[in-house]
Amino acid sequence: MRVACLQENLQRALSRVGRAVASRTALPVLSNVLIATDNGRLRIAATNLDIGVTTWIDADIESEGRITVDARLLGEFVNTLPQGAISLTTDDVRFSLTVQSGRDKASINGIDAEDFPVIPSVPDEGFLVEVDAQMLREMISLVEFSAATDESRPVLAGVYTRFEGDMLTLASADGFRMAVSEHRLDNAAGDRQELIVPARSYRELARIIGDHADPIRIAVTPNRSQVLVRVGDTEWVSRLIDGTFPDVKQIVPKDFATRVDVGRDTLLNAVRRAGYFARENNDVVFLMVQPGEDDLAPGNVEVSANAAERGNSQSFVDASVTGSEIRVAFNGKYLTDVLSVLRHGQVMLGLNGSNHAGIVRPSSVEDYTHVIMPMVIGGQ
Repeated sequence: MRVACLQENLQRALSRVGRAVASRTALPVLSNVLIATDNGRLRIAATNLDIGVTTWIDADIESEGRITVDARLLGEFVNTLPQGAISLTTDDVRFSLTVQSGRDKASINGIDAEDFPVIPSVPDEGFLVEVDAQMLREMISLVEFSAATDESRPVLAGVYTRFEGDMLTLASADGFRMAVSEHRLDNAAGDRQELIVPARSYRELARIIGDHADPIRIAVTPNRSQVLVRVGDTEWVSRLIDGTFPDVKQIVPKDFATRVDVGRDTLLNAVRRAGYFARENNDVVFLMVQPGEDDLAPGNVEVSANAAERGNSQSFVDASVTGSEIRVAFNGKYLTDVLSVLRHGQVMLGLNGSNHAGIVRPSSVEDYTHVIMPMVIGGQ
């Protein structure tokens, strides 16, 4: 292989696929990046067998070829080169790649590309739907943080993804909280499709989407083992998780004894202040909700936390309260997590008592719901 490309394009491509490179693996080729000529362009790809990322860049191709080389070493060397043209040349006998820019060059030993796993590409048929890139990125950010971080229950480490007609639903849960985001698609997806995608894979997809504005294409492999997404000149592939996700509709409360509408920023700051003390006491943050004395007087929410060794914190937030007085304890970190990702000025808390799940959602829309289980404290 003998090709020439721009340093800035190769650097960007290596960065894009870099997080798909395996950090600890018994297969050395998974620590490598694949570099191959492909229909007049240069293909850069990496996979850790959970996810795979492939991207294409423009190149002047003198002779075809392909090789895999250590991703970290190649990336570090290319990052130090000046912008402009660089040449890539392979030695097919020694399985090495020579990278040259002006008088600077390096020869990096590699592994035969035949040993590199095959990464599927987005097909032109089968289950395929186009979605708005920024809409999907926003939906991922609203749910992925609620997925379980351990693999003891694999289904809960994933994000439930459902296409049904013109509706897309993403949901995640870790046993203590659940996030559900829904959005209407411009184009119907056809038959109902249910997938469970690892949350960490979705995080990488959101990073790849970045500020990409054009619609992206989503497909599923015929054996339903992988989901594929095309984002411009980049393709992302992830394995799917087998299993049955909890019934979202049964978990989300439909009615509330007390509704609280409050400014997101004000409540978030109050919860953060309480959280500094709550971290010494299992992250327990108390909310004391009191309605106004009459229809004209605002209600308020007292946000407090206690730490036996450190002291205590109290903050009061004005709020519109409908319903009865209520005191409930939540995990302060969970409250901070959801309030931090919401982009709306006003949020709604729906509460049904100290021993019942509460919800957080934007006051103005109902396409997002976050359910939090209470922390039951003795004597409350």
